[in-house]
Amino acid sequence: MDNFNQRVAIITGGARGLGFAVAQTLAMEGAKVVIADNGCALDGGPEDSVVADAAVERLDAKAPGCAIAFKHNLTAPGAAEACVALAKATYGHVDIVINNAAITRDAPIFQSQVHDLEAVIANNLSAPLALLAAATPVMRTQSGMGRRPGAIVNVISTAGLIGNPSQAAYAAAKAGMVGMTRCVAMDLRANGIICNAVAPYAATRLTQALPVTTEEEREYKEHAQRVPLSYAANFVAFLCTSHAARITGQVFGVRAREIFLFTQPAPAMQVFAEPGSFDPELYTPLIHKMADEFTDLRSEREIFNIKPVL
Repeated sequence: MDNFNQRVAIITGGARGLGFAVAQTLAMEGAKVVIADNGCALDGGPEDSVVADAAVERLDAKAPGCAIAFKHNLTAPGAAEACVALAKATYGHVDIVINNAAITRDAPIFQSQVHDLEAVIANNLSAPLALLAAATPVMRTQSGMGRRPGAIVNVISTAGLIGNPSQAAYAAAKAGMVGMTRCVAMDLRANGIICNAVAPYAATRLTQALPVTTEEEREYKEHAQRVPLSYAANFVAFLCTSHAARITGQVFGVRAREIFLFTQPAPAMQVFAEPGSFDPELYTPLIHKMADEFTDLRSEREIFNIKPVL
């Protein structure tokens, strides 16, 4: 029950980076995979259909017939439904969805353009939600007919949990995926379908493209570039096995051998305001009581600027 024989996975952004590493792991363990990747640049620029075809060719060379490509942009109307339909028509089922594809267009908020913000949200949040809206009815029906319940993994970023300068759009989308993960887990728990989020820390196109202007940024990038993708890929694959069947709605991080479980927002402290009209002075002592519980403004890159455990 714990291997991937007869399991069918849709992996967005599956032609490169972490997506391809996950696809390799699943395919080598017997799964059929749909590589949903339009081959675009990191900023969502020109698409290249050859990228997904090349990934499928590499996978098929080791496990013939294990992979097919879906090369359309998942932000397009009807694309999510078409991707799910392709998986069903080719392999008969949809058991696993890995929402991994993402773009980034970094800029300080005071220099950000609305069209860039909209593109990042569309690719990194709206498209994953659309894919789950298309795939989960199929997954629920399968579960109801006795097939082993499926699994969903949303690949997020600690930028969406902690924040980084110049990444308001990217962090907003990734934070949105955390909320989506929780809600999807609640919606599907009666069907036994699990949904979790994973923040990977590894050598990816994103870390390769990080600008370096300070010694701290240079160190952070150097640390990230030392971490193979296989660690995060293996953990994502684990969350799709029956060993993880009782794990749902959780937010994890993977940095080489380190696996993090992130706490999720909940009230840290409670104070009571006096009734009456607006008076700023009444709030001052209340907020002073809370000050020790305030979250500092260290960025994700500052917090994780330490050597990974390889």
